[in-house]
Amino acid sequence: MNPNRTLATAARVLRQLRHDPRSIALMILVPCVMLLLLRYVFDGSPRTFDSIGAALLGVFPLITMFLVTSIATLRERTSGTLERLLAMPLAKGDLIAGYALAFGAIAVIQSALATALALWALGLDVTGSAWLLLLVALLDALLGTALGLFVSAFAASEFQAVQFMPAVIFPQLLLCGLFTPRENMQPVLEAISNVLPMSYAVDGMNEVLRHPDITGDFIRDTAIVAACALLVLTLGAATLRRRTP
Repeated sequence: MNPNRTLATAARVLRQLRHDPRSIALMILVPCVMLLLLRYVFDGSPRTFDSIGAALLGVFPLITMFLVTSIATLRERTSGTLERLLAMPLAKGDLIAGYALAFGAIAVIQSALATALALWALGLDVTGSAWLLLLVALLDALLGTALGLFVSAFAASEFQAVQFMPAVIFPQLLLCGLFTPRENMQPVLEAISNVLPMSYAVDGMNEVLRHPDITGDFIRDTAIVAACALLVLTLGAATLRRRTP
């Protein structure tokens, strides 16, 4: 990998995104709108919003970044852009890292806005630091970016990219402990949930919700989410194809 080529790729992707306001709005505003909607769905029960709002603050950015990243990367491949880029002295690692940096920059803005909205506008009550909440939200968004880059290699069309959401995201959403504690699940499902990264994303948010200081479980959860994002990015570079047949 070459840092200059990686940065040049990231800059190119950001320039393209600048001319696509709908994608920018989807990535940045949709998590905020969903949190706002959720707050007033539970308007008569603010404690319910406090109990699940922190977890969804991590889940919404993950889902949004997964969807946008997978479609944007697939569009680059089907249009022949990736084939032209890889004909140059550009390694697959440079390409994947460049995309990750570009979408990661958007993820920083997205996570900061969603966290600020939840804490200071919607009154989300958390025991821990707002900075820790922002850290987990950012890691979750980066994980969604990594998953989107990875699954785009296996889709032949944008429609197929969207179809990966029920296969990759929905099972994690059901098993992450958002609806019921994971230890109350059927043992096989609990074992499956223990290897899914979204489970640790939700656990990390709940640690900030309940504890004023950094705990060992929080460090473990954030480390696992970060490691999963790095692993998936590595797999994405290994499975990247020049073009879609």
